[in-house]
Amino acid sequence: MGAADVVPGVSGGTIAFITGIYEELLGSIRSVNGEALKLLLRFDLKGFWKHINGNFLVVLISGILFSIASLSRLILYLLENHPEMLWSFFFGLIVASAVVVSKKITRWTPGVLLAGLAGAAIAYYITVATPTQSPEAYWFIFLSGAIAICAMILPGISGSFLLVLLAKYEFILNAVKELRVDIVAVFGVGCVTGILAFSHVLNYMLKRHHNVTVALLTGFMVGSLNKVWPWKQTLETYTDRHGEVKPLVQENVLPGSYEALTGQEPYLMYGILLAVFGFMLVYFVDRITDDTTTPQVKV
Repeated sequence: MGAADVVPGVSGGTIAFITGIYEELLGSIRSVNGEALKLLLRFDLKGFWKHINGNFLVVLISGILFSIASLSRLILYLLENHPEMLWSFFFGLIVASAVVVSKKITRWTPGVLLAGLAGAAIAYYITVATPTQSPEAYWFIFLSGAIAICAMILPGISGSFLLVLLAKYEFILNAVKELRVDIVAVFGVGCVTGILAFSHVLNYMLKRHHNVTVALLTGFMVGSLNKVWPWKQTLETYTDRHGEVKPLVQENVLPGSYEALTGQEPYLMYGILLAVFGFMLVYFVDRITDDTTTPQVKV
């Protein structure tokens, strides 16, 4: 999840869904509530830990933080130097994820289909939205964290890409890399606030309207494919606060036209192989988690 969340356009929620831990994740987050606070104030640490599914959360959060800390430099390097191959891998991963998640829909109805189409339309609109300049005040960093974390637990909606739209993606990554504790802390508090509030809504939707919600999430993934298409032509640029020129508006192009339009090697064969690898990786993860999470019938 941490590796996926670092990349703008890919959602950690997608990884949680295909590995079979999504609903447990939502339930564990939702359990951090008033009852948990009461247990903590009574110093019932064992009860508190059990109530919030502490072992699960600590292991998961540790993995996410370790991955973000260790991969942020690598991802920035790949985005700068080999974007075609990186996006190809994630394109294959998301296509497979959409297939895997859609299989969890038990009954297709017009309402379920409409939810899927709506999810695809929403995600597509987000991918074509133009990033804007934004303030670096603490209140906006807090808000950015709250917005991004909600997207990070939604399959197909990338919290990292929302940070790009808010012009805070590289700002936050550099804050992590440079160990700017104040920025990271404010962003973290925003994330905690946002995820505690949003998890209740999502948990309710999955329990009461499962097929519609899963269709919506599948649509999010399908719509997000526009963002992770590997071959893009930059139409407009902007200069960031460090004086570096960054892409602002891009359009997808065919691999055959990519080199003529951009002057860069498309790495088509590598892209295809990496997309297939990403697809097969999700397929095998799904098979493994299906085998390990299939309930045993007790006689």
